[in-house]
Amino acid sequence: MGLEEWCLLLVLALLWGGSFFFFKILVSAVPPFTVVLGRVGLAALALNLVLFCKSDRPTLGRSVWLRLLLLGALNNIIPFSAIAFGETRISSGVAAILNATTPVFTIIVAHFFTHDEKLRWGKIIGIMMGFCGVGVLIGPALFGRGTQQSLLGEIACLTAALSYGFGGVYGRQFKGLPPLKLATGQLTASTALVLPFSLLVDHPWGLAMPSVTIWGAFAGIAFLSTALAFILYFRLLATAGATNLSLVTFLLPIMALMLGTVFLGETIRWYALAGLALIGAGLAAIDGRPWRKALTLLHPGPQG
Repeated sequence: MGLEEWCLLLVLALLWGGSFFFFKILVSAVPPFTVVLGRVGLAALALNLVLFCKSDRPTLGRSVWLRLLLLGALNNIIPFSAIAFGETRISSGVAAILNATTPVFTIIVAHFFTHDEKLRWGKIIGIMMGFCGVGVLIGPALFGRGTQQSLLGEIACLTAALSYGFGGVYGRQFKGLPPLKLATGQLTASTALVLPFSLLVDHPWGLAMPSVTIWGAFAGIAFLSTALAFILYFRLLATAGATNLSLVTFLLPIMALMLGTVFLGETIRWYALAGLALIGAGLAAIDGRPWRKALTLLHPGPQG
């Protein structure tokens, strides 16, 4: 990747890491389903406007929309709702670290539901290290040094990562659909799916009028962390490739930790950093490139 791709990768990590920051602000005043409705609804509106300006509106058949409803549930509604619920109980930084286990769950799901993504030793070692990191993170809540509420929040964020894993595998069947149309259709379907939950469970008409801060957080999570992030994601996918793009997984929780610490006053515990280090090492083992680079530096091949 060139300098431009690296800069865009850092911006994408900041945008996605920022979603945890915005979630933390929003759940202080708005119930989870309504938070999710605001995120996917405003983002869907923005991306539909982009396609409209390009005269490229998504004309999809009924069967595609039905499949997009399932994809939207796996990639948006379940994980966004779980993270919003989780962040009512844990910090945004810890939520982001737990979300970094998404690739771990993805390769487990892919092993059982695909024919060409089977587990190998490198991936198995990565999975074990990733779950060791999770154990370090949730250990205090599990063994009495934390609270039952924080344990529920951590389990909710792990559920989100598992749902992303299923969504990543299921989304492979949409390869023939242009990426921007896929993102727009998925967010539009997600909006239709979460709307009745917001109305029936949260009763948003009875909520107090949101403050300027809450409206700003809605704009940030919808337009920056979702709509703009999708556009950058697909641009990087085309120029840098999926393998290089996966590096954002390493950067995202770091960005979320920085935002939570600087702007929300969150405290980073030692076990959060230890868990992050173990999960990061597991992701490196799954990816393979950092270990191969290290071995090359330690045992360089013959020169010239």
